[in-house]
Amino acid sequence: MRQLVVINVVGLTHEMIGEQTPNIRRLLDTGFARPMTTVLPAVTCTVQATLLTGLMPAQHGIVANGWYFRELAEVMFWKQSNHLICGERVFETARKRNTAHTTAKMFWWYNMYADVQWSVTPRPSYPADGRKVPDIYSDPPEFRDELQSTLGRFPLFNFWGPTADIRSSAWIADASVEVFRRCQPSMLLVYLPHLDYNLQRLGPDSLQLTEDIRLVDHEAGKLIDVALAADADVVVLSEYGITAVNQPIHINRALRDAGYLAVRREPLGWESLDCGASSAFAVADHQVAHVYVKRANDVAKVKTLLERLDGVERVLDHEAQQVAGMNHPRSGELVVVSQRHAWFTYYFWQDDRLAPDYARTVDIHRKPGYDPVELFVDPTIQFPKLRIANRLARKLLGFRYYMDMIGLDAGIVRGSHGRLPDGDRMSQDGPVFICSSKRVERDELNATDVRNLLLHLQFGG
Repeated sequence: MRQLVVINVVGLTHEMIGEQTPNIRRLLDTGFARPMTTVLPAVTCTVQATLLTGLMPAQHGIVANGWYFRELAEVMFWKQSNHLICGERVFETARKRNTAHTTAKMFWWYNMYADVQWSVTPRPSYPADGRKVPDIYSDPPEFRDELQSTLGRFPLFNFWGPTADIRSSAWIADASVEVFRRCQPSMLLVYLPHLDYNLQRLGPDSLQLTEDIRLVDHEAGKLIDVALAADADVVVLSEYGITAVNQPIHINRALRDAGYLAVRREPLGWESLDCGASSAFAVADHQVAHVYVKRANDVAKVKTLLERLDGVERVLDHEAQQVAGMNHPRSGELVVVSQRHAWFTYYFWQDDRLAPDYARTVDIHRKPGYDPVELFVDPTIQFPKLRIANRLARKLLGFRYYMDMIGLDAGIVRGSHGRLPDGDRMSQDGPVFICSSKRVERDELNATDVRNLLLHLQFGG
């Protein structure tokens, strides 16, 4: 059994490998790199579940980063329980082959309660006064304090939001090196999110991306160094590539205009989405949206409505979802895919004065859809640093505070993902698989192949 380090560099594409990635590129001295075909939707949680199980979304059940929980009549995003994934994970299969096999899972999604020996994942604490306190969840529990006493507190506010930057990936890389040296896992799974931020803020054509690629390569290099020194195999891969966008599609506003979507007027004046009362509504996730339609006789009418929306490429009913490998009870009655230059917002209000209070904050769990605008400070705020200082002062004094720093102009976003890359743009828009060993080299690679390739690297054919 060979030791293996798997580094998920979010947003990395085959085209990015070059002079700005000396650490990743040196894996090619003994190995290979290939663009990788992915699954629909090409989003974090879905693709990671496929990488670990070898299954399509229709089988493993992770149909997006979040979906409509019909029994609760609520949309939930970014849940962490590993029990949500159906199918045998690669580390479970590995331990069946060799009972001595161990796994450390560092910040990959669905981390909590995974059947691994060591795991660490973001898990802020939410006191009753409304604060968000940076923290992590670990198993074993003492790992949390041991790692943070060595490396400092995990920089949660650099992991997502307007201040997201290389500091979070650097902390993850350093913690993963520490775990590798201390625990010597048979398989180390590491998630480095840095490229995701400016790829969405600035778009893949920004000149600033060269520096971002160099920075994340440096962090990946820390892991590559310790892995190769231990004679371990190394895989660097990604879940998706990001394409340039310039058109947000307000799909829920269109459903509301047509009389399908219902809202509730809250006592303090804003509106909230009333999923259970809606005849149809969309759960937007980058370039893909699940549309949940209450009555079967409305599905065809809603499909026709959505097909006419500017920026929509196609609308998949259950039959088309089956062909795409995503027909699962968690999926919407319809799944809408945008054109390459477009993406879906979750916005359901028609007047910004009625936007819910969470719309102007970083609140990934309360919003009924993914919101990349959280990566920006609202450009209409005249003195943003002064407002932040005021909010932080209230926080330090123990008062409730409202960190309303996020704008409502979705047109500010310049990069997105989720649809399948066009066939002639796999190197630019699709994910990549890089390996330090030629033992698993092949001409074509699919995300569904990765699980078995990792097992091959560890145990042979």
